[in-house]
Amino acid sequence: MNKKVNMIIGTGVLGAYLSKFLLNKNEKVIVTSRSLKKKVSNYDTLKIKNKIKFVKLNVNNKKQIEKIIEKYNPKKIFYFSGQSSITKSIKYKKETIRSHYDGTKNFLEIIKLKRLDLKFFKANSGYIFSPDKGIVSLKSKLSSNKNPYIIAQKKTFKLIKKYRDEGLSLFNLIFMQIESPLRPNDFFIKKVCIGAKNKKKIIVGNINTYRDYSWITDIIKAIFLTSNLKAQDYFISAGKKMSGKKILKKAYSLSNLNYKNYFYSTKKYFRTKENKFLIGSIKNSYYLKNKYNFSFKIFGDRLIEKMYKSL
Repeated sequence: MNKKVNMIIGTGVLGAYLSKFLLNKNEKVIVTSRSLKKKVSNYDTLKIKNKIKFVKLNVNNKKQIEKIIEKYNPKKIFYFSGQSSITKSIKYKKETIRSHYDGTKNFLEIIKLKRLDLKFFKANSGYIFSPDKGIVSLKSKLSSNKNPYIIAQKKTFKLIKKYRDEGLSLFNLIFMQIESPLRPNDFFIKKVCIGAKNKKKIIVGNINTYRDYSWITDIIKAIFLTSNLKAQDYFISAGKKMSGKKILKKAYSLSNLNYKNYFYSTKKYFRTKENKFLIGSIKNSYYLKNKYNFSFKIFGDRLIEKMYKSL
């Protein structure tokens, strides 16, 4: 029996965990990278590197894209590539636009021209929306924020909708914060847990903001279930709020420490025009509950405990 072929664009954390999940479903996974010399340590950590076919691909080279699609004939393409840092996008504005908008556009033009029978998924950020009383959903207005990352993702979000209206099977997958042990050490929750585990003092920014944090394995299962539904936009998040202060308090309590003695807050790490609350609506995932009886299991204190124990 021929295995279903999935193509994942990019070698980041999301793609690595999705690869592992799909392999466990006995599906084939092709992962593309801009450079074959690029480290794929995420796949090493998950012990799946030797089960993956890695292929060199520049998402801004349409001939390469066309050749690879023709060779592997994927039924699902997950575009998880792109410069993903809001802060770094200010310095790397051109790269951010090219890696998200231009790369996606190249794929969509080929899919349309060749009339390919496949599903295409683009990862996007809940930050493209303006919160209403701190809550965001697909009904929220698009943000007016001029950050290059948010601008690039907004343009790509609209592009997916435009080509879908032309008959392509395209999905916008919207996420809030996704946490996992493979996150870089400077991401807030992992940074706090490392500090707590090592019983060291850390420097942080604004700890009085509330965000929506989901655990990677919940997100991956939700992606897989969503990928079997009709093509449209989907918001995937736990819809649970947690403040920076709560994260600090919980993490350091796991080392029997009072968090108040182990952090220093500096305005250097504050973001300008930052929303105090930015939470995905809990209604966003009702479709998963109604269709599959799926609900997010890991959030809040349990998520902090998972991160702490993974280190």
